[in-house]
Amino acid sequence: MTEKKKPPRPRSPAGPKKRTSRTSVKPRAPGAGGGGGGGSSGGMAIAKWIAVIMVAIAALLFGALVMIYPARKGAGGGREVDLVLMGDESPEALAGKLAGAGLIEDPRIFAWFVRASGASGKVAKGSHFLTDDLSPSELLTRVEKRGAATRVKVAVPEGWTRFDIAKRLHTLRVCSKGPFLEATRDPRLLGELRIEGDSAEGFLFPATYELAQDSAPEDVVRRMKSEFDRRFATLEERHASGTLDLAQTLHWGTRQIVILASMIEKEAVVDDERRTIASVFLNRLRDPKFTPKLLQCDPTAGYGCLVDPTRSPACAAYTGKITHDIVADPTNPYNTYKHEGLPPGPISNPGAKSIEAAMDASATRFFYFVAKGGGRHHFSETYAGHTAAIDGNANANK
Repeated sequence: MTEKKKPPRPRSPAGPKKRTSRTSVKPRAPGAGGGGGGGSSGGMAIAKWIAVIMVAIAALLFGALVMIYPARKGAGGGREVDLVLMGDESPEALAGKLAGAGLIEDPRIFAWFVRASGASGKVAKGSHFLTDDLSPSELLTRVEKRGAATRVKVAVPEGWTRFDIAKRLHTLRVCSKGPFLEATRDPRLLGELRIEGDSAEGFLFPATYELAQDSAPEDVVRRMKSEFDRRFATLEERHASGTLDLAQTLHWGTRQIVILASMIEKEAVVDDERRTIASVFLNRLRDPKFTPKLLQCDPTAGYGCLVDPTRSPACAAYTGKITHDIVADPTNPYNTYKHEGLPPGPISNPGAKSIEAAMDASATRFFYFVAKGGGRHHFSETYAGHTAAIDGNANANK
């Protein structure tokens, strides 16, 4: 038998398999070409996150500056401060003045707050009545005298003097009493308001006003005089014949009517006696037989002590009660026991009823009156009758 040959193994079409040698691959350096930008992307991402964080911090700081800081109460306990501003202060200059007055702690932060609020250059010129417990927002509102300022009701009773009004305005923090009293004596303001004399006494009409805290004292005086003008004009129209008679017989104008009304306001307690009291003073002035023409009104002498306590030696011990020494002292120009006619000016701020009584006094023959108790008076035509009334009071009180 012949041997059968094995068929040959089929070869791969690609030809014989070549041997390959193993080679080591070197790592590429960061940033090298051929798709090696992963490291750069990571650095940019970190920078972006840092920027985001910085923006967030800045936003938080700005929010604190315009929302949290403005509402923070002052560190003080309500100490009152009178501060005069020129009106052209920069935020930094304003902050410096407030810090110097003890109203804020850090002037830099306050200046930043002013700029952030957009209030730069809006400071109101003049006197400001502030306290050290105000928040930065309240302080800024006050010095700008914006409409958002707190408003309070101020009741001014009939017969109050400008000194009484000044105390109430101070207590309610509408304006400081010192600057208010200065405003009532400011010649420029008096001229503007057509007030004769050396003060606005008598022309600050008694009423209830709604006023902003830290108001300009001059504006308060203007407001009260405006109310006086309105009320006086109404009364003058109603009693035209009475005011005409005063002008013709005594050559009186508005000022003299107000002076008499202020005296009536201080003497009268009940309304139905106002016109009778007015008649006593007018009878003394008009009757040629009544001489000297001393009106002998106790409250006028007291007002003289209030206005200038150093001028009259007898006023040194004045506490509100009229003494014999006070009415006997001729150095007091308001003393109507020693000086004839009306006093130099009004002694209070009279209400409508007293002004009306001065314009339209009762027709009487009385020349004297004396208190008899219960807020009422005994009126007499003669000095003998007046003396008897005084003695009767003395006996009744024994």
